[in-house]
Amino acid sequence: MELEKNLPKVAIIGLGYVGLPLAVAFSEHYHTIGFDINQQRIDDLRAGDDETLEVTEQELIDADNLIFTTNKKDLLEANVFIVTVPTPITSSNQPDLTPLIKASEMIAKVLSIGDVVIYESTVYPGATEEVCVPILERYSNLTFNRDFFAGYSPERINPGDKEHRVCDILKVTSGSTPKIADFVDSLYGRVITAGTHKASSIKVAEAAKVIENTQRDLNIALVNELAIIFNKLDIDTEEVLKAAGTKWNFLPFRPGLVGGHCIGVDPYYLTHKAQSIGYLPEVILAGRRINDNMGKYVVTQLIKSMIRKKLQVVDAKILIMGLTFKENCPDLRNTKVIDIIRALEEYDVNVDVFDPGASNEQAQEEYEVELIEQPIVDNYDAVILAVAHDEFIELGVEQVKSYLKPDGILYDLKYVFDADAVDLRL
Repeated sequence: MELEKNLPKVAIIGLGYVGLPLAVAFSEHYHTIGFDINQQRIDDLRAGDDETLEVTEQELIDADNLIFTTNKKDLLEANVFIVTVPTPITSSNQPDLTPLIKASEMIAKVLSIGDVVIYESTVYPGATEEVCVPILERYSNLTFNRDFFAGYSPERINPGDKEHRVCDILKVTSGSTPKIADFVDSLYGRVITAGTHKASSIKVAEAAKVIENTQRDLNIALVNELAIIFNKLDIDTEEVLKAAGTKWNFLPFRPGLVGGHCIGVDPYYLTHKAQSIGYLPEVILAGRRINDNMGKYVVTQLIKSMIRKKLQVVDAKILIMGLTFKENCPDLRNTKVIDIIRALEEYDVNVDVFDPGASNEQAQEEYEVELIEQPIVDNYDAVILAVAHDEFIELGVEQVKSYLKPDGILYDLKYVFDADAVDLRL
């Protein structure tokens, strides 16, 4: 496809779930460079293979104005840099800005006068101007808002969602000066068909992103706590939620595990910043504690049920269906299913994990979990349906129950099957 002359040349830094769909979308309107430090990832994309399943082979083939590279020298051709690297947390739930810092250092070394650096990675309010910009200045010997400029446009990718894709989701934009804010908004405006919302400052855009997932985290924490209460009262949680949902303004959240690289991570960025300015965010941290403990709660409920049915716990065989952090998505990062596995191991049970959509290599590398190819019929004392993959739903409850021994327990965490067809639900 022939593009207009004198358009910006855009480099997307980081080609994961966020960066790759963005790069493909931008390439329809701008000459685009897709950069990643993982050579295997680049080789796969050049061959038309996206392991994240966010972009099809045909979309990669059709992306005429997109090149994939690990060569930093190729970035010299760009004048707009969009950073989409991960922003994880440490084992102590503190922000880990290492990928963001390294990306900023790399960009600084190819930065030219007039260039614009836009960050999409989720951070706490102030991180772009307090952490990233000083790095850009230090390694480029250029002056911020005179020689180069910055913007922030938080990613809104929903992994595995084929209906709400990058161009279909309204985009928040911002810039380090009014003129640059207009430029960033116009840049994305050509790509995002759903439209844009220009925030008044970079900090406002950063804060908007981090509270999107914090709000969801707290709503899920509330429903998780309600589920715990209703279980103690011997009330079916889903029935309560359906009844309450008949009111027009009741929010349709469901209990469950909260993992992944967004909802289970982003609130810690906000609480970190709040604590750094002397405020203890009690509600947000309380929600995090509830959600982080749901894996252990699930196992406690299962073990109690096994004891009530006089099933032997030690050396019991448990099947867990699903390991990814959400349905119909191969992403294993920060999956809370691992919390169930680790808690079960404390009871000396034998755990099989079945997830046809996940990579066995990644499961072993990240969690030392080896996935089975297929469950064995009449083999398990309990089955935990942990992730609602379409493939599991299509199996049907009778097929799933066929994996159980005669007195086995089916624990449906995701409300996939009717209440009267399973033994336990959240």
